[in-house]
Amino acid sequence: MLAYTPMEDVAVRIDTATEGDARAWNEFVASQSQASGYHAWGWGTVFERAFGHEPIYLIARRGDTIVGVLPLVAIKSVLFGRTLTSLPFVNYGGVLAADEQAGQALVDAAGDLARSMRCGHVELRHAGRRFPALPCKQHKVAMRLPLSGVSWERLDKKVRNQIRKAEKSGLTAHVGGAELLGEFYRVFARNMRDLGTPVYSRALFEEVLRVFPDNAHVHVIRLQGTPVGAAVTYHAAGMMEMPWASSVRDYNALCPNHLLYWSIIQFAAAMGHAVLDFGRSTPGEGTFKFKEQWGAEPLALHWEYVLAAGGAMPDVSPANPKFQAAIEIWKRLPLPLATRIGPHVVRGIP
Repeated sequence: MLAYTPMEDVAVRIDTATEGDARAWNEFVASQSQASGYHAWGWGTVFERAFGHEPIYLIARRGDTIVGVLPLVAIKSVLFGRTLTSLPFVNYGGVLAADEQAGQALVDAAGDLARSMRCGHVELRHAGRRFPALPCKQHKVAMRLPLSGVSWERLDKKVRNQIRKAEKSGLTAHVGGAELLGEFYRVFARNMRDLGTPVYSRALFEEVLRVFPDNAHVHVIRLQGTPVGAAVTYHAAGMMEMPWASSVRDYNALCPNHLLYWSIIQFAAAMGHAVLDFGRSTPGEGTFKFKEQWGAEPLALHWEYVLAAGGAMPDVSPANPKFQAAIEIWKRLPLPLATRIGPHVVRGIP
């Protein structure tokens, strides 16, 4: 048990949460307007089963009342050493607290934990700046589309033409669950190899669908029965997100991405969500511009760090020049080989 008291007369206790805390944890998360869908207790199970990483969920209390939570995942990487991340492999996470004292207590406890585990740093993936004293990266944005005013008529004319082209070319959109996972993974693995990026294991998506059967969906674009575009969406608290979406570049001229995005926009609106989050992008790059043409608006992401071992903030971005040679080699790997070894590599890259 870790303990921290910000004020002698208002004690905040930090504990490591157990399975018995799951219900109370989720109730607290549901009560907080700043919560993301990834603060839900079940994501720890997803990361543990899909990657073998240890989830360490810190919970802050005053007396018997929960006043904050911090989900962390410990990663031991041959390439990048030991780290604590909140949360890896997804876009959001970090401290969720009812007040500043509880939030700071969680940050301090996470730093103590990182030092005791000999981790280089704690990475906190916040949407907004939360702890000004911490070093921070602001290199990515989330692209969010308000759904209230979305309609066919209000789409950009070029976008409408590309959706029509996809439909006239015989592309069809489908949505479901685990029964479509094989098609999704076939497209996803191919696209990741083409980008020079190691692919996640299929187990990640199997666990997401198993743990969150009512919140996760699989979307597939087919051409005469062949999957050419696909995505997995996840929704919580009035927002749907597209954390994983891909298409096969051989079919780009048929605009599968346009039909994929339009079908997901319609699906999210029909479910009554207020916002569709297209996922994170680098401002000015191709994916940013593609998402922007739908009317999506950038929301700056702030990744804050507790540098437990000192030094600089980590840089595991594919844009880092020291990874360029490896990316070019990966692009040339045979697809079966890249799909087989990719999950062993990417599990250590949060």
